[in-house]
Amino acid sequence: MKKITGSCLCDTVRFECDDSIESFHLCHCTQCQKVTGSAHASNLFTAASNIQWLKGSASIKRYNVPGRTISNAFCAKCGSALPYVSLSGKALVIPAGCLDVAPDIQPSSHIFYAERAPWLESASDCLKYDSTPK
Repeated sequence: MKKITGSCLCDTVRFECDDSIESFHLCHCTQCQKVTGSAHASNLFTAASNIQWLKGSASIKRYNVPGRTISNAFCAKCGSALPYVSLSGKALVIPAGCLDVAPDIQPSSHIFYAERAPWLESASDCLKYDSTPK
């Protein structure tokens, strides 16, 4: 089976997993907006055991949101989001942005869409640039 790899921004933490991603959801809940600092989290889901830490696992920190099933795992050095096993222990949640290459799977759903950022709809009408505008 094909392997996929990923890391944090500073490359302190690296991991790999089998490319057996079960689902890909864009989560718009208010907690994911806070965690990402953006409109939504882009999370891949696979079996909880489907990860091998290649380096830096001691640098991973985790925050469990009280009263919710959401967590946030991140590099203690650069703060980048990293994979974590769900609180139920049933799934590995992989932030899509920490992968070295784009996954083969496409997002299948927007979840908690009722909580989406109020400006999200109008963002599709914004100008689009390939880099920072001058």
